[in-house]
Amino acid sequence: MTSTSQANPLDLLRRDVAAWNSSRAVHDSANIDLADSDLAGVNLSGANLAGADLTGADLSGASLVDATLAGANLTSAEFVGADLSRADLTGVLAHDANFTGAYLTRAGLRGADLTMAYLTSTYLGHADLAGADLSGAYMTGAFLGEADLTGATLIATYLAKANLTGANLATAVLDGADLTDATMPDGTTPN
Repeated sequence: MTSTSQANPLDLLRRDVAAWNSSRAVHDSANIDLADSDLAGVNLSGANLAGADLTGADLSGASLVDATLAGANLTSAEFVGADLSRADLTGVLAHDANFTGAYLTRAGLRGADLTMAYLTSTYLGHADLAGADLSGAYMTGAFLGEADLTGATLIATYLAKANLTGANLATAVLDGADLTDATMPDGTTPN
């Protein structure tokens, strides 16, 4: 990024998502370092944050509807109560990220690394989690209705009271997963 966006990319992002996206289109190969940024409550709908470093950033309550975060580093980032509906999070690194109470309706999380992430009471209805690694993730009370978890790794994942109604778990690895009081894809609850 150059000029204004290079001098203060965070201000440009907060102020004008369209200008941010235009700058990204011209300077797409630039490193986007937004680590530890405070973007809580900011409207970032449609923002192009692909490949950005958002390590430790606070995006709690932010709107990221239709945003592109593919390949971004979200390690230890905060998305508590954020709206990521239809966001592209393909291949993100979100180890230890906090998505508690967030909305990821129809979000694309294919191949995402969500190991040890917090997804308690998170809404993931119709989300694409195929091939995602959710090992050790805390998903107590999460809604995963109609989600695609084909080939996902859920080793030692906490899914107590989660709702998996209609979810596709084909070839998913659930070794050691806690399914206490969870609603399974067929609508049953295992004892």
